Amino acid sequence: MWSDPEIETVLPGVHRVPLPLPGDALKAINVYLLEEADGYTLIDSGWDSRRGKEAMREQLAALKVDVGQIRRIYITHLHRDHVGQSTHLSRRSGAEVWIGEGERRGYLGCTEDMPSIAKSQREYLLRAGATELVELMERNVQVPPPADWDLPRHWTTDGETLPGGLTAIATPGHTQGHTSFHDARRGIFLPGDHVLPHITPSIGFEPFPTRTALADFLASLAKVRELEAGLVLPAHGPVFTDLAGRVDELVAHHDKRLDLCLKALRPNGSTALDVATQLPWTRRERNYADLDVFNQVLAVWETLAHLELLVSQERAEPATRNGGGIAAFRPKVCA
Repeated sequence: MWSDPEIETVLPGVHRVPLPLPGDALKAINVYLLEEADGYTLIDSGWDSRRGKEAMREQLAALKVDVGQIRRIYITHLHRDHVGQSTHLSRRSGAEVWIGEGERRGYLGCTEDMPSIAKSQREYLLRAGATELVELMERNVQVPPPADWDLPRHWTTDGETLPGGLTAIATPGHTQGHTSFHDARRGIFLPGDHVLPHITPSIGFEPFPTRTALADFLASLAKVRELEAGLVLPAHGPVFTDLAGRVDELVAHHDKRLDLCLKALRPNGSTALDVATQLPWTRRERNYADLDVFNQVLAVWETLAHLELLVSQERAEPATRNGGGIAAFRPKVCA
């Protein structure tokens, strides 16, 4: 299993290092250690937990790599399983941390203004009509304290050539500032959560949601489809080939979801919550009511992203809904 705690040397000098994700269905995150002339580059950093830190120490020791040999840490996006240990490792090693420019606002929110994030996410869920979810979260979930993360040394930009020879590719959608990395010299693509082999990444779940998340994601898929990469090194799941084939599968998945969302819309208008309750979820096609609260939030979030795209495609249109900032949608009425 790819999630087993065993290092995989993908190519000479390229190591897949699985780290545990306690309590998460994904079980593990892959970080990647790339050997360079001046030391090592680390792609993503793992969850900041006692077990996560122990696993990182054990894996580095197994590779006979001292933490001080890590020169730079490239973060694909702001989710905590990716950025979590970056500050801890940077403080120990002196490594520079790099993260996409599009994550700047969210990063600063996480370190300086968590209430603004809670407010933004609350408003997005209310827009989706998920009033009960908002009330449930407000009763049971406290706003966390600011994250103890140092500011990154660099904010990467699209197309930038980074130390070590990697090219940063802005791939928004999963988050606004998601960045993938292409190593043309080795023929590898490191997509973070942008292209995963067995699952579809959540869309737009981040500190400050945007209405264009799905459109951004599909455009980002088209952007990387033709990259010259014999191997794809994802953040979750095994290393795989055929990048273009997997991109096509992800596009087809969302085309199907768009059709299902459109079919679920009532002529007099439906909210994202209304539609989400009618769709199957996960690879097991579970009912919305059978999901836990967190996954219900993800489901509503993603459904709203699909409805926003249907409007931009002129396949759906806003429907009148009074008060509360709730958005409703209906099939486009043809003249």
